[in-house]
Amino acid sequence: MTKARDLGDNAQNTKPKVIDAKGDLIVGTAADTADRLAVGNNGDTLLADSATSTGLRWQGNYAAGKNKIINGDFGVWQRGTSITLSNGAFAYTADRFEVYTQFSAGSSSFSQQTFTPGTAPVTGYEGTFFGRLTCGSTATYFDIAQKIEGVRTFAAQTATFSFWAKASSSIVITPLLVQNFGSGGSSNVNTFGSNITLTTSWTRYTVTLSVPSVSGKTIGAGSFLNALLAHASGSLNSATVDFWGWQVEASNTATAFQTATGTLQGELAACQRYYWRNTATGNPYAPLTGGDGVAYATSTVMLNVQHPSVMRIAPTALEYGGNVTAYNGSDVVQAVTITVNATSTLVTSLVLTKSSSFTQFRPYNLITWNDATAYIGFSAEL
Repeated sequence: MTKARDLGDNAQNTKPKVIDAKGDLIVGTAADTADRLAVGNNGDTLLADSATSTGLRWQGNYAAGKNKIINGDFGVWQRGTSITLSNGAFAYTADRFEVYTQFSAGSSSFSQQTFTPGTAPVTGYEGTFFGRLTCGSTATYFDIAQKIEGVRTFAAQTATFSFWAKASSSIVITPLLVQNFGSGGSSNVNTFGSNITLTTSWTRYTVTLSVPSVSGKTIGAGSFLNALLAHASGSLNSATVDFWGWQVEASNTATAFQTATGTLQGELAACQRYYWRNTATGNPYAPLTGGDGVAYATSTVMLNVQHPSVMRIAPTALEYGGNVTAYNGSDVVQAVTITVNATSTLVTSLVLTKSSSFTQFRPYNLITWNDATAYIGFSAEL
């Protein structure tokens, strides 16, 4: 009798086990009680958490390396924070992102914008910057893209492409993944998603795509998978289009956003695999390269530059601008010409030339000279 009475008392104290949605769980909340834990967001992970009433909670899926987009939060801008775009040409803007525009007159640009604190589109991820495309009054087309190294990426898998965006007016874009098989490789294969209509408010958009197999294809050097958003319709005259939070992952749903490496330094190093630039950044007399070179003649200095990260390939382009100057403590040689002597993924040997300007056998390094915007950069982009 005592045992039966105890069971009856427990039955009276037990809360109803109500399941009213797909994915709900019945969980214990205290002695002899149970409750419903509502299903989490797509891709969430169930975690034990003693601080909650149920002892469980859902958390976004944060898996190292899941996002193949580098600099997806637009945090790295080595080339500058405002890039003027040319008609009918791709231009690198925020690191790893290329923008293409068409217009007949006026100008277009892609620039770094700063979130007002507390207004970033993801609660718990306080993004700092986003990218803004500003279209000229005659703009008719744009696309923005990032090349993911290696065409084998996501081959024969389901991939989800997600991003946040907003526009100053109703603009329709098409997301797609383009398999580029590199130099001497097979022809491109395009996989299109459904069109998306941007609104004036930050919204996360997702598209899930079945990436074709690379079986039977010829893969050449420099292959890549291109994640691309292309303008489909809607007036671009003087329009602005904002982007943040790009992610491409092997999944049939979009999981919580995170950058490719998860750290600020990691994202910078990942970007520097493809491009790096040293800029005066406000100091008018700043060193641009580590270490000294030597004047082998009165017209020539040989100078080695070590790259901060191992680059994808030996750099294929050298960039410099502003008052980049050869200096050794007494000699100041401005307006030098800089060329590449030899290069590898780790080190590039530079030749500085200016007729009858150097003191033979003296050491020289490269600095900015009364120019807070001078720079030198190396590119190994795809």
